[in-house]
Amino acid sequence: MQITPTPIPDVKLIEPRVFGDERGFFMETWNARAFKEAGIDADFVQDNHSRSSKHTLRGLHYQIKQPQGKLVRVSLGEVFDVAVDMRESSPTFGQWVGEYLSADNKRMLWVPPGFAHGFYVVSDIAEFQYKCTDLYAPQHERAILWNDEHLAVDWPLVEPSSVILSAKDASASHFNDAETFT
Repeated sequence: MQITPTPIPDVKLIEPRVFGDERGFFMETWNARAFKEAGIDADFVQDNHSRSSKHTLRGLHYQIKQPQGKLVRVSLGEVFDVAVDMRESSPTFGQWVGEYLSADNKRMLWVPPGFAHGFYVVSDIAEFQYKCTDLYAPQHERAILWNDEHLAVDWPLVEPSSVILSAKDASASHFNDAETFT
């Protein structure tokens, strides 16, 4: 398993070793020892699985209390996955990193607590799975507007008007108005 820092070093790109033959493939998606050696010492308490259609954008979500670290991956299709540093004390506060995750490339992303997270579906359908270090707490959930001008996330959109959002995501806060971590 290869675990490398992204331009925001606390966010890590994980490329598992894939063993394939005519029957299919096998890969290890979580190994506590290997991840700990790479600086990811996480206890996961919840697994989630979502299915979304093309042009769906989910995010940018975070929990201001009970922040969640997330180990994310795609088992069907492809997404553009984004993490935004919401930690005021961080040298990368307000910066974002994005990676393509797909069933074909089998890459995963570690999004530590203190980050907002979201993804945009670029394939016809995408199935997205993630492990969380804390339980979902809707009373503490916050969202940043996906197209916030301060963040200027470079989403791979064909046409911005084609983006499919939930009502919650469409009315999310601007970054400059958002609650942050100290």
